[in-house]
Amino acid sequence: MSDDLRKFLNEDIGTGDITTEMFVPDVDGSADIVCENDAVIAGLEEAGKIFKMLNAKCEKRVKDGARVKKGTAVMTVTGPLKRIMTAERTALNMMMRMSGIATAVNDIVTECMSVNNNIKIAGTRKTTPGFRAYEKKAIILGGGMPHRYGLYDMILVKDNHIKAAGGMMNIVNIIKHTQIDKRIEIEIENIDDAVMAANVADIVMIDNACPAEAERIAAAVRKAGKAMIEVSGNITAENAAGYAKFADIISMGSLTHSVKAIHFSLNVR
Repeated sequence: MSDDLRKFLNEDIGTGDITTEMFVPDVDGSADIVCENDAVIAGLEEAGKIFKMLNAKCEKRVKDGARVKKGTAVMTVTGPLKRIMTAERTALNMMMRMSGIATAVNDIVTECMSVNNNIKIAGTRKTTPGFRAYEKKAIILGGGMPHRYGLYDMILVKDNHIKAAGGMMNIVNIIKHTQIDKRIEIEIENIDDAVMAANVADIVMIDNACPAEAERIAAAVRKAGKAMIEVSGNITAENAAGYAKFADIISMGSLTHSVKAIHFSLNVR
C-alpha cells in the first residue's frame, strides 16, 4: 500500500511544489492536524506514511478508530516546513475520505445495535477504483465489516447471474453438483427464490425490499434452512434500524460511493 501512497503524493507534486518553493523558507517547523467535525478518525496511519516520505515526523494524538469532538488535534507533524506543506493536501485527503466512511459506518452501527446487538453493517464493491483497500479499512475502523474485497473471495450470485443461468432452479442444481470451497451468497427478489436459495447458500441477500416484505422473506428463509440473512438496496441511515431487528447483515453501497468527507486542517505553529 505504500506504493499507492507514493503514487498519490507524486500525482500532487508533479514537477514540483512551486508555491512552497517560492515562499516557504528552508527551516524546520511543526504543525497540528485538527479535526473540524465530530468524527471517527481513520487514515492517520496513511497520513503519517505520506509525511514520512518527505522526511517529516508524526506524533499521533489519537488512534485510528477513535471518535473525537470537533476541534480535536489528532496529529502533530514536525520536520522541514517545506516538506510538511508539500505533503499536506495528500495526507489530509486520505484522512478526509477514510474518516468520512468510518464515521458514517459507526453512526449506523450505533443506531442499529440499539435494536439488534448482533447486527453487522457491511460495505459493498461500490468503491473508488484504486482506493478499495483504504475504503474497506475505513469500514472496519468504523465498526463495520468489509464484505468481499473482490470477485475472487466468495461466490455472490446476483440477478444477472440467475438470468444468465436460466433461473434459480439451475443455480441451485449447479451448486449442489459442484465442489465449492468458498462461502456462497445468493441475491433474491421474491420469497420462492429465497426458499430455494436457503437450501444451498450460506447467506441469502434480500434485495430492494421494504422492511415489512424483507422480514416476511427472512422468516421463510430461516424456516427453510440455516442461511444468514443479508438485506441490501435502498437502505439509508434513516431506515436501517427497521431492517436490523430481523437481519444478520445490512450492506450499503452508500458507505463508500456517496459518503460525506470529514474536514481536517493543518495549522503551522
